[in-house]
Amino acid sequence: MAMIPEDIHDLFEKATFAHFATMTPTGYPHVTPVWVDYDPETNRLMVNTERERRKTKNVEANPKVGVSMVDPDNPYRFLSVFGDVDQITTEGAREQIDELTRRYMGEDEYPNPIQSERVILEIRPERVFSSA
Repeated sequence: MAMIPEDIHDLFEKATFAHFATMTPTGYPHVTPVWVDYDPETNRLMVNTERERRKTKNVEANPKVGVSMVDPDNPYRFLSVFGDVDQITTEGAREQIDELTRRYMGEDEYPNPIQSERVILEIRPERVFSSA
């Protein structure tokens, strides 16, 4: 397992959008912009989404994913991760989406209607590339 470098942790403290890549059942990549979080204690990247979204269905079939993010203040500073979604959980997902809403939108609560249920995709990094 690879570690996220400490000198890049600040990307998870500001509104840094990530591109999240999964594989569709037909073998094509599915890439979507996402809000992203990181737990340094477990060394897991976290993508909060809904149970019925394409990205969740994709990782249930194939847990191999890619995440790429660029510092919004310096486009030459980036983090790119290849890894596996090793857990899909609802625990804390509703609270986390509100935390991410505060970071990314400056609002207290997630403003969009929830269609199914919120889940957190926990990503275990296998390969990490960065430029700080």
